[in-house]
Amino acid sequence: MLTETLSHLHSLTRSFRPEVGIILGTGLAGLVADIDVEYEIAYEDIPHFVHSTVESHKGKLIFGRLAGKPVVCMQGRFHYYEGYSMKEITYPVRVMQALGIRNLLISNAAGGLNPAFSEADIMLITDHISLFLPDNPLFGKNTSGDRFPDMSEPYCPDLLEKARRIIREQGIGPVQEGVYVPVPGPQLETRAEYRLLRQLGADAVGMSTVPEVIVAVQLKIPVLAVSVITDMCIPETLKKAELQHILANAATAEPRMTLLFRELIKTLD
Repeated sequence: MLTETLSHLHSLTRSFRPEVGIILGTGLAGLVADIDVEYEIAYEDIPHFVHSTVESHKGKLIFGRLAGKPVVCMQGRFHYYEGYSMKEITYPVRVMQALGIRNLLISNAAGGLNPAFSEADIMLITDHISLFLPDNPLFGKNTSGDRFPDMSEPYCPDLLEKARRIIREQGIGPVQEGVYVPVPGPQLETRAEYRLLRQLGADAVGMSTVPEVIVAVQLKIPVLAVSVITDMCIPETLKKAELQHILANAATAEPRMTLLFRELIKTLD
């Protein structure tokens, strides 16, 4: 599969070799406007890629330059709740690693569980809780990477420190740090479930990112992941979630996330 995918991509991109991989989450595709795009390929035209069925995910693989560095960017991701397996939704990470990326930057839209957070905050993910996922992208025969990858530091300490420095120097705020917990979705959580997740130590909840991180760690790709807090999930003050409200908060935070990613990419070797 990987050989067929790579052969097709190389034929379309003249063997473009990206150094940084980027995965953009719900409502956060605007970063592509900052990329000097050289090639743009729809997922449905890539062998062994599944299709993005979520309306706010464009479903394109973008090759180009950002901050002078060659990048490959997923403009929209795949989710378990779309009916795909964990292996299918993480396959693009294996493709990007085979294309040559040396770092992976990930974004997502998430609900805030920490009462100290506010809508449109950015949260650097420092750790995660993956116990609620019903499947694992590493289940089954191991064909590449560690069989038992160590997850003591899934989010690269060096990238986190660089991000903190950029946040201070550029005055990017408000920026939080915390623990992300993924759930399968697509339904949102009940008040009792939000209360449980917070008691377990989670600061934000979403429906993505961690499967991709697990595969990246297995393949020894340094990862930085960022959540944009698009709605607050505090049981005592919970309001009904509205997609337009979520997308509006993502749009408010997106320029700050884009600035962070762009400045971080400048520092990467």
